[in-house]
Amino acid sequence: MSEKPVWLTQSERDAWLGLQSVMTLLPSALDSDLQGLEGITLFDYHMLAMLSEADNHQLSMTQLASHTSASLSRLSHVVKKLEQRGWLLRVQSPDDARVKIASLTKAGWEAVVRMAPHHVASVRALLFDPLDDKDVKSLARITRKITASLQQDHWILKPGATDLEH
Repeated sequence: MSEKPVWLTQSERDAWLGLQSVMTLLPSALDSDLQGLEGITLFDYHMLAMLSEADNHQLSMTQLASHTSASLSRLSHVVKKLEQRGWLLRVQSPDDARVKIASLTKAGWEAVVRMAPHHVASVRALLFDPLDDKDVKSLARITRKITASLQQDHWILKPGATDLEH
């Protein structure tokens, strides 16, 4: 005999449907914005941004996958596309032949510098302008908790990255 399903409460349903709308509408709006600006996707930009913030503008493919919450196969496909644009290089690690390093090129850095002000303004307008400071802190706390339940070893949960309790 099968167990009866445990349905969402009304407040859980409201939260879920709200989150579902944000997960659909926000990436779509930011994707469209970046497509119009440079012909790239939000994921492409996010990958470039993570490299732009890394030491020497480079990360191993595994680190980059963690920073972008992507599978290595998806990441490899996007890296190849951005290599063709001259924005990235993929090289073998000098320390470990099994490790590939993704490195932002000068042209890639210039592309991030060119796109970043526009992208940040779009993120601010679409996400943060409707929120007050308390909402922003709550959003950060909530998203970290959800991330922790989905991927325990996500880079943003590592010591020094953020604090779940704030």
